[in-house]
This record gives sequence, C-alpha cells and structure tokens, in this order.
Amino acid sequence: MHIPENYLAPAACGVMTAAMVPVWAHAIKRVRLDLPKDKLPMIGVGASFSFLAMMFNVPLVGGTTGHAVGGTLAALLFGPDAACIAVSTALLLQALIFGDGGILAFGANCFNMAFVLPYLGYFIYQLITRAFGGSEKAGTGIRCMAAAIGSYIGINAAAFCAAVEFGIQPLLFTDSMGNALYCPYDLSIAIPAMMIPHLAVAGLIEAAFTAAVYAFVDRTAPDLIYENIRSGKTPKGISHIPVFALMAVMIALTPLGLLAAGTAWGEWGAEEIAEVVTNGTPLGYTPQGLLNGWSLNVPLPDYALEGMPETAAYILSAVIGASLLIILFKLFSLIPARRKV
Repeated sequence: MHIPENYLAPAACGVMTAAMVPVWAHAIKRVRLDLPKDKLPMIGVGASFSFLAMMFNVPLVGGTTGHAVGGTLAALLFGPDAACIAVSTALLLQALIFGDGGILAFGANCFNMAFVLPYLGYFIYQLITRAFGGSEKAGTGIRCMAAAIGSYIGINAAAFCAAVEFGIQPLLFTDSMGNALYCPYDLSIAIPAMMIPHLAVAGLIEAAFTAAVYAFVDRTAPDLIYENIRSGKTPKGISHIPVFALMAVMIALTPLGLLAAGTAWGEWGAEEIAEVVTNGTPLGYTPQGLLNGWSLNVPLPDYALEGMPETAAYILSAVIGASLLIILFKLFSLIPARRKV
C-alpha cells in the first residue's frame, strides 16, 4: 500500500500533504495534552509494531504481495491521535532510510495508513464495544473481535483511498499522446486491483495481527491499553518486558517476509512497469513522470545492504527501524508539554 515516488503527480502530492498538516497538528496537540508523560516514550512501541508488521509481506490474490499495517493496533494501545503520529513516523523512516514509499507521496501514504486506518479502525472498535455495554463490561473475546473487525475495515478503507489516488492520476495528468504521466491505471483497474487482495487476504492478516497483539498486551501490560490509560485504573509498576520480548521475536521472524515473491501492486519500478501485464496486455510504455521523476538515494534500499546476506540485512533493518522509533519517541517525551487551559 506504500505509494512509491512519482506514481502521484507533484500537485496531487502537495494536496495530500496539505490535507495531513492539520491532522498532524491536532494529533500532536491532543497526545501531549491527553496522554500521561510516562506513556509518551511507549508510543514508540506502537510505532515499532507497525513498522515491523509492514515488513511481513504475504502473497496476495493476483500474484502481488501485501502486509499488515498495525494502525488500529496502535490506536488501541495509545489512542488514534498517538497512532497517527506513530504510523506517520514509521512511514517517514521507511521512506528516508529504506526507500519504502515515496518522500513526495509521504502525505498521501500518511493520509491512508496513519489517518484513515487508525481513526476509522478505532471508531469501529468503539461502536462494537459500546453495543456490549462499553469496553469495561465487554469481555476480552468481544474486545478482540471488535479489534479485528475495526482493523479489517480500517485497512480496507485505507486501500480504497490509495486505489482512488492511483486511479485518478491517468484521468488528470497525460502527455500530448494521451499516455499517463504518472500512475497509468485508472479507477476501473486500480480499485479492483487494490480491493480484491485486501478484502480477501491482507485485511484478514491485519485483523489477526491486531487481535493477537492486542490480546497479548491486554494480558501482560494492561497499562499500555488506551482505555485503561484514560480511566487510570491500571496498577503501577507493571513490567513491559513481555512486550519488548514480543517485539524481539517479531524482529527475529521478519525474514519470513522475504518468502513472498513478487511486487506489491502499484510499486513497480520505472524499468519494469512497461512489461507489467494487466487484463492480458502489457502496458507497453513507461510514464514520463516515472522515468524522469525525482528519486532519493537511501542507505538501505528495500531493507538490503550490499555485501550482507539478505536475511541478515532484513533483520538489521528491523533492529534499526524499531530502535530509532523507540529513541525518537523517548526524545518526544522530553519536550515540555503545554498546560491545559
């Protein structure tokens, strides 16, 4: 679901980034006002879970690949505002260090995965738990079911937004020959290409991941569950070692993501897109925006390092990403908070 560089026109990227600026401003303000100071560094845990989840590629319908995002999970742990900041930060590191997702498309990727997904997923979770008398009365099974359903709907809504962003490009931006300048697939192709795999596979992976990790954290570190944080009813001094142990296990298992062959839909390079077959016919040309567009040389492209075995480089990338996220949110927690008025 990561939109690469040059698949969206610069104007489209500007619009999506402008749309996210007030969302980021609101989220940062609410997080610093609403979350206890001692919980701010732990947002890095939610960001790390999201970052690691996105490294586990799975085969999808149609021969492409996809992954979970963990946006709803982060919202369940620290609230949707914190999830927005957490997933946005994870996406920024992916783009700057690993070339996963475009820098120009950063606003669009955040709109889909850091705004639509966590806020909608958490809203659905709340709707379901309220139908059972609220989260305090709903049992663990109900809450896990609500988490799964919320995350499933959230990621599919995010995929739909990405499909629309892809699909309107050839309608708005073409060259003198009528060929697309950026993404060459219109809505009739982009929507089913994105939605069928997410509805059938990726959404179920997101739901299972969210419910499983949520249940684990709820049992081992309930003070990291947003509803418990807001109520202030969790005991002090709970050890977070099990949560970090789970993160370490995920890091060790990330090479499983290398087993999924193929490229995610809409993430082909300029050198291969002309040969991509859609509806039995190859595209036959390379959009000029992709061919001559802006690019960034990143330190670990595609989570790989020259001269290092692929598996080792993937694990190293996971360690770097998770560690930086923990450090960044620790630093974030050191910024003096504004007083409530």
